[in-house]
Amino acid sequence: MKRHGRLIALVLLSAVFNACAAPVATPAATSVRTVSPPEAIALADEFYSTLVVERDFAGATKNFDSVMLSALPEAKLEETWATIVAQVGAYQERLGDPTVERVDRYERVTIALKFERAVLDMQVVVDSTTGLISGLFFVPSRQASLLYTTPGYADPDAFEEQDVTVGSGEWTLPGTLTMPKGEGPFPAVVLVHGSGPNDRDETLGPNKPFKDLAWGLASQGISVLRYEKRTKVHADRLVSLDGEFTVREETIDDALAAVSLLRERQEIDPGRIVVLGHSLGGMLAPRIAQAGPDIAGLIVMVGPARPLEDLVLEQAQYIVSQSGKPSLQEQQQIQAIEQQVQAIKALQPSGDGSGKEMLLGAPASYWLDLRGYDPAEAAGALSQPMLILQGERDYQVSMADFRRWQDVLSSRPRVQFKSYPELNHLFIAGSGPSAPEEYQTPGHIAAYVIDDLASWIAQLP
Repeated sequence: MKRHGRLIALVLLSAVFNACAAPVATPAATSVRTVSPPEAIALADEFYSTLVVERDFAGATKNFDSVMLSALPEAKLEETWATIVAQVGAYQERLGDPTVERVDRYERVTIALKFERAVLDMQVVVDSTTGLISGLFFVPSRQASLLYTTPGYADPDAFEEQDVTVGSGEWTLPGTLTMPKGEGPFPAVVLVHGSGPNDRDETLGPNKPFKDLAWGLASQGISVLRYEKRTKVHADRLVSLDGEFTVREETIDDALAAVSLLRERQEIDPGRIVVLGHSLGGMLAPRIAQAGPDIAGLIVMVGPARPLEDLVLEQAQYIVSQSGKPSLQEQQQIQAIEQQVQAIKALQPSGDGSGKEMLLGAPASYWLDLRGYDPAEAAGALSQPMLILQGERDYQVSMADFRRWQDVLSSRPRVQFKSYPELNHLFIAGSGPSAPEEYQTPGHIAAYVIDDLASWIAQLP
């Protein structure tokens, strides 16, 4: 999530392999360029060797700028690396040559790393005006997404896609509106991402669940709007929020902007605009509806209903348990996460700047904003119809969360629940206990989920 550094531990919620990192900022911007792309690559190569190959965490921080050193000192860098290994297995090898791209005054160097259960891109952000490392991210590798294929239930001849811009001002986001062919006005769905720096397709390895949803629903006469997440497009700029980053900046504002965009389209029925939230997006769907009461309905797909920090710990414990008896290193990794969870629960609001402290990859302001938020209770205060869906094989957001939604909302009219025994966090079918490596196998959201969604949307008044 954060992108002041990215929320590592919410590696749980959309794509197990989100990110971890530290802020991207130092002195005021300048037009003087002191670091060239080859120099940035050389610096990233050195960092890779020190961190990944040698496991020299103190040495790896030597080229950090002051903000990075504050947010990701040696101990926290070691903890971050341990968290990644706990989630995706041991590091195995480096893939291909590094690439570099210019983002404002930064050079973002990407190095593909193969782990036991996933391929991640390590992104090292170098400030070209200082020659120092000002950001570090671990994200699903771009290489895996090339394996995506069109799902059998999608009929490309039944719809058209067009580029759109969501929001205005400094936070604009590129998006895609998938529109059925024929006469409207059509019902429409806004797709809201899980945690992490997601693209508009919510790409995870070779899988693109949001693209599946858009193409599958549009093939059945429903418009779908999906867009790049703010934490992907504006990761560097978000650092200016310092200790004020919350889920409003991460998710809620942009979801509301997407709804507003659809209302302006003549092809869309303004009375049948639905918000569909996946994972973290599902958890925040009630808050989105509170801020946009004219939303016609909510769809919650594997939405957490318990505190996120508890799910982080639960997820890490589950992953470690899959290998049998935990090793000493794995036990230490769990203990480190437990300590951060305890620190989150002990947080107190402060005006002295201490809110900038990073816990599980996000600042205190993020956790304080979520304190006391009960998604199911918030949903219970809404009047909109809701559809709550759950994959029973999901270890990231489990059946315990689904039962919480049921306990609170089962007596509410116009709320439907459905769980699917064979589906995982991405609503892709499988068998046996789910595990992170499953996300690296190409698949699609199950056709019957698309049908259930389309049927529910079609019955909206």
